[in-house]
Amino acid sequence: MTARMPAARSRCLPAALLAVHLAGCGTLGARHEENRIEQPGIIDPHQPKELEMSALPAYRVEPPDELEISIRPAVLDLPSTNNLIVQPDGTIDLGFAGDIFVTGLTLAEIEVKIAHHLRALTANERRSPPPRRGQTAGSAPEPIRVAARLINGSQSKVYYVLGAVTTQGKFPSTGNETVLDVILTAGLRSNNVVEKAYLVRPKPHGGPPNILRIDWDAITKCGDTLTNYQVLPGDRIIVPGRRLRGLAALLGG
Repeated sequence: MTARMPAARSRCLPAALLAVHLAGCGTLGARHEENRIEQPGIIDPHQPKELEMSALPAYRVEPPDELEISIRPAVLDLPSTNNLIVQPDGTIDLGFAGDIFVTGLTLAEIEVKIAHHLRALTANERRSPPPRRGQTAGSAPEPIRVAARLINGSQSKVYYVLGAVTTQGKFPSTGNETVLDVILTAGLRSNNVVEKAYLVRPKPHGGPPNILRIDWDAITKCGDTLTNYQVLPGDRIIVPGRRLRGLAALLGG
């Protein structure tokens, strides 16, 4: 028995060395593949970013945003408060008061448009809002007031995360997300090369590309905010990845 042990050990040793060698080759191959991945774009210090966030323009409503519309006083038998979803054709449905096109309008503009619409309807029907307590029938009717607000957050404003992330797709934009926030929200797959990540910002057709480099190591290891850009609605964050091989490819990374 003792004479055979070295022989058995010698047979196992080449296999172990081969495994180490193959692992080393795999690591070198992965590094070589990473080096060939390009990172397009520029670093723009003038972009809004962590610690220097900018306020977004007034919110413009689009389908399928949900709005709460409050009307005072009650007119045309409408409920005082209505929760309405902007339809694909860009309208909200006020029941017997008709449909109103609101896509592309701010909340303040929607308030004015609905109030004007209701005033016109009451005038056409020669109906006035009922007098409030303490108001005589012959006195001037109370002006119609409308309040509009967005509920359930933004449904139409989104950003996208693509590439070697756990969850690809679109995410609701609240206006204060940064690159760090959105990549951590999407999650990273095992084959990610997040060091080569970049942000693509929408541009007019035919306009120059608007691509921003992301320095992931600086953001995460140094707390450097230079490329931790504020993510705006419509932005695309791309996380490149290495090709999946073997079992990892079958399991999806």
